[in-house]
Amino acid sequence: MKPSPVEKIKKESDGLRGTIKEGLVNDLTGAISDADMQVVKFHGMYLQDDRDRRDERTEKKLERLYSFMIRLRLPGGVLSAEQWKACHHIAGKFSTGVIKITTRQTIQLHGILKSDLKPTIKAFNAAKLDSIATCGDINRNVAAASHPCQSPLHAEIHGYANLISERLMPKTKAWYEVWLDEEQLLDKKEEDDPLYQDRYLPRKFKIGIGIPPNNDVDVLTNDIGLIAIEKNGKLEGFNLAIGGGLSQTHGNPDTYPRLATVIGFVPSGEPTLKAVYEVLTIQRDYGNRSDRKLARLKYTVDKYGIPWWKQELEKRMEFSLQPERPYTFTARKDYYGWHKGMNDLWYYTVFVENGRVTDDENAALKTALYEIAETGLSQFRFTSNQNVIVADVKEEDKKQITAILEKYSVAKFTEESSTIRVNSMACVAFPTCPLALAEAQRYMPAFISKVEPLMEKYKIAKEEIIIRMTGCPNGCGRSVAAEIGLIGTAYGRYNLHIGGDREGTRLNTKYRENIDETEILKTLDGLFNKYAENRQPEETFGDFVHRYGILAD
Repeated sequence: MKPSPVEKIKKESDGLRGTIKEGLVNDLTGAISDADMQVVKFHGMYLQDDRDRRDERTEKKLERLYSFMIRLRLPGGVLSAEQWKACHHIAGKFSTGVIKITTRQTIQLHGILKSDLKPTIKAFNAAKLDSIATCGDINRNVAAASHPCQSPLHAEIHGYANLISERLMPKTKAWYEVWLDEEQLLDKKEEDDPLYQDRYLPRKFKIGIGIPPNNDVDVLTNDIGLIAIEKNGKLEGFNLAIGGGLSQTHGNPDTYPRLATVIGFVPSGEPTLKAVYEVLTIQRDYGNRSDRKLARLKYTVDKYGIPWWKQELEKRMEFSLQPERPYTFTARKDYYGWHKGMNDLWYYTVFVENGRVTDDENAALKTALYEIAETGLSQFRFTSNQNVIVADVKEEDKKQITAILEKYSVAKFTEESSTIRVNSMACVAFPTCPLALAEAQRYMPAFISKVEPLMEKYKIAKEEIIIRMTGCPNGCGRSVAAEIGLIGTAYGRYNLHIGGDREGTRLNTKYRENIDETEILKTLDGLFNKYAENRQPEETFGDFVHRYGILAD
């Protein structure tokens, strides 16, 4: 079949250089060429515009208000205090000022003008940060279990996130040439890339590493999920899962969300790294390069089947997969407040509503985190639930950190927010995401305020129900992997999905289609009533939906 136009752009991009340099100096537009819009994704950024102002600018015959989003590469989501301070200043100088924590444990800044791109990247580089390969058809930021209290394997797992990230980096030096003005290589053979070649992958690629029993990283939603297997406090290896991915397209039945399938166990060390690498080479060689809607690994897995995949992977690895090892997930959450890690240091998980680090009526979060960074008494970690952890705090320094969290109402907002609120999540959506059909992060806080009274009404307010919202079916907020998921269909309208499990091992099901807020709340009112009256002891909402036959309604 004929390759998609994007495939041609990648192959002709001169190692992801394209004509980005020329586009940056074109001051007649705030945008870049269509081809460079594809290439620049591999540099960790997207071209966007303010959709709130499109009509206004069209009436005035003005170009759209273009700007860029830049996303950092942070395997496992870790920043030092000095790096946090740098990000704070960069956000304030070049972006909207809001530091956005993503669902993949990194941060992104929005609203960066084309003329500010190079200064922004150079400022990040000075802080030993980069944005290479955080977007585009390539392996993206590697996510890993966030909480040091949950396992003695925590530090080792984060070591794997770094190793995998480095091993799957592209060989091209384009990022350094375009943004840091480094000299172009005279001998391009130094850029020979046995993994990505000149084709890269057919589509984006995501990897997550989870540590049972807490599936905080939503490991099975990734193209590759590595599930750590521990014995007597030691890492034996990983169950290898392939084919996760949540994006779909409204009205296209050929597209669908899928959780990854565990295909076997690989020992720790080089066998794990080899297995991950070769899964990518198979996807590179067999993935769909004609239809980008069908190009994710999940479709390649389903096209060829698990037996074929195991056989092909074993051939390329030159060793056999071992049988899957037993594991159990019992939760999928962040541990809020103070907890002691197994490294004998303390950490405080802060609730960051929808990942937006800013100062608002609830708390002066951005100011508080900067003041904490100035003390130099902690690191910062990001979670896959869009929260931030003030990490690696010594016992004697807890009091000082606590005082700052209390001074700016951060502790109060974290500790007094409802259970449904702290378990909620939403994607960016309007005004910057070009794919958004409906609101998400701007609307979610107000929507939760209308759900809370319903839960109080039926005395289920303490239930840790997971609710997520996305402005389109692309899946960034992982709404189809929630007990209650809302997926935008048009402005103010959503598909209501229910029945996902608490542990992240079962997707939900569409229950009501294209309904507005009034109908959503009315439907939830009825569902919560049934749940309160008919649930079994300790039964979660998602499990109740299945046992009680709600989805047959």
